[in-house]
Amino acid sequence: MSSTGDAAARSSTPGAARRSLTGVKPTGEPHLGNLVGAIEPAIAMTGEYESLYFIADYHALTTARVPEQLAHWTRSVAATWLAAGLDPQRTVFYRQSDVPQTFELTWILSCLTGKGLMNRAHAYKAARDANLAAGEDADAGINMGTYNYPILMAVDILIMEAHVVPVGRDQLQHVEIAADIAGSFNHLYGSHGYRFPIPEAVIPPETTGHTLPGLDGRKMSKSYDNYIPLFLSAPKLRKLVRRIPTDSTPVEDPKDPDSSAVFQILAQFAPADQVADTRARLEAGGVGWGELKNQLADVLEERLGPMRERYEALMEPGSELDEALARGGDVARERAQRVLTSVRSAIGIDR
Repeated sequence: MSSTGDAAARSSTPGAARRSLTGVKPTGEPHLGNLVGAIEPAIAMTGEYESLYFIADYHALTTARVPEQLAHWTRSVAATWLAAGLDPQRTVFYRQSDVPQTFELTWILSCLTGKGLMNRAHAYKAARDANLAAGEDADAGINMGTYNYPILMAVDILIMEAHVVPVGRDQLQHVEIAADIAGSFNHLYGSHGYRFPIPEAVIPPETTGHTLPGLDGRKMSKSYDNYIPLFLSAPKLRKLVRRIPTDSTPVEDPKDPDSSAVFQILAQFAPADQVADTRARLEAGGVGWGELKNQLADVLEERLGPMRERYEALMEPGSELDEALARGGDVARERAQRVLTSVRSAIGIDR
């Protein structure tokens, strides 16, 4: 086994540093759901694991078609992470596109991945089922990037030898597919000098019970266009919060906090004592939905205002964001090259 292979083997042995990997696809402005469902839980794991964070800009190409927009979104997501508290001195922070080794390994592992596994991928199945429901050809409008998406995501995980991947429940399948692909490689080539660590999903506590609701009550998502952007001005943020639908229960009547999207969002951002007090007042009656929305707008502005100021500074050309991404890209490429060199040797190339 080569020295690189020895290092890779040690990375998955007891006592070695365990790695956590998180990525975000830049397909729109970051929103509250991204913050509580992915960014903050992943940042909280920084001290527990050797952590890596990346902007999955190549993943965005399945839908992004405007170059200037993709460039802006990529920078926006990166600036959001730093504004949210990510310390690039304690983590490896990089763009997916700065690690070209990822795409060579994607082809190698594509050759070990069954088509049936990709047929069962949630995103592809959802797109196919929507086509069939509309009476169209099953694969109408579905590009190969969408179909092969889970393989590229698996490689993002495996090329950094990640042991854990913080995800929401709706992303569990991607980690399971990565584990399946790693297992296939290890079974076929493990005796030839390299084995991938088998990644495991970690569901952060913030996403265990429920997902953050959006403006229409469904899960907050760019796909549903029901999200609350993180860095709106205070007046625009308040206006958007007031758009969240509520029922017609009179002010004086008791209300069920758990059926209210407004309260569910408040519960994610307000202090525990404030949440408990608001719950009690809603259940007792005498509090209207309008008052609750104003309370939520105040809480969000208190939380997001300082982040917005930091974000706007990072978005400026030549800010510290550029240096952080360049430094992280250097580290990520070096790690990826070590893994790729070992994989190439194991499969019979460069022996």
